[in-house]
Amino acid sequence: MASPTPLTGLELVDCAKANAKQGIETAAHQCGYGNKLQVFQQELKQACQDMGVRVNELSDLITDQDNLIRDEGEIIAPSTESEL
Repeated sequence: MASPTPLTGLELVDCAKANAKQGIETAAHQCGYGNKLQVFQQELKQACQDMGVRVNELSDLITDQDNLIRDEGEIIAPSTESEL
């Protein structure tokens, strides 16, 4: 659910990170900035700077670990309980 007001600080960074894979338009909307993409980017950079994190663009918030996590996947398990 999109924030009714623009987020700031840690809440903004958390929301932006959670929506980074969907793109800047989605992230800005979810974080309460609507179609004000430039304002969203400026506020996000400032929030990251305040935390001591360098971010040049939204995709910088996506970590290697995030790339390994998928919404869909395949369960890999042994054929029987005695096999590992």
